[in-house]
Amino acid sequence: MSAEIASVATAGPTRSQTVGVSLRLEQVSKRYGLLYALRDLSLQIRAGEFVLLLGPNGCGKTTLLRVAARLSQPTSGRVVLEGVASETTASMRTVGYVGHQTLLYDELTGAENLRFFARLYGIHSEPLLEEWLRAAELWLRRNDLVRTYSRGMRQRLSIARALLHDPGLILLDEPTTGLDQSGLAWLGGALARLKQQGKTIVASTHSREALAELATRCVTLAAGTVVSDTQSQHSAQQ
Repeated sequence: MSAEIASVATAGPTRSQTVGVSLRLEQVSKRYGLLYALRDLSLQIRAGEFVLLLGPNGCGKTTLLRVAARLSQPTSGRVVLEGVASETTASMRTVGYVGHQTLLYDELTGAENLRFFARLYGIHSEPLLEEWLRAAELWLRRNDLVRTYSRGMRQRLSIARALLHDPGLILLDEPTTGLDQSGLAWLGGALARLKQQGKTIVASTHSREALAELATRCVTLAAGTVVSDTQSQHSAQQ
């Protein structure tokens, strides 16, 4: 993806007023009935790192990201964002999250969706919305209902939704889902820019190769625990 990343390294607005924050999970467990999705998991992610979460289906990647985003409460343990009080508006503004569900409204247009989420963060900048719609290559379809969008278009809009408030911690659950080669190039460029800005990025993926060039660490989960935590090969070669 090197050439593709280089060609779109400025994908998305280039201005940023926030820096990455560190994320710490301390002996976190998440149980659904008798089933443990996470079991006594501890993980420290430093500000500015780009961490890939690897592992088979059911290993706990999605649950870890949801707990880190404070969308799900752990059964036990603590989730700490450096310098950010828990359960506050500030903590919500610190995190940008993309999950399996796009969280978009089908009966709103692309522009209306971004405007709605921007208002939730107190953002009233139409030029900023235009920047993100153009960056996501959706400007010409901005007034079309999202239900008419392809899966890849929805994914690009969902990623723009998660990034428009300039979060310091970006959590991505299978962000390459539904993206064609052009979409993957756009995503690579956007993430490369965010990495250059010092954002903290944690992304789950089934394919290490898809984002390996950008990652600084690879963390592998199995049965809700960390079984491997290594520096990425690309990072080690730099």
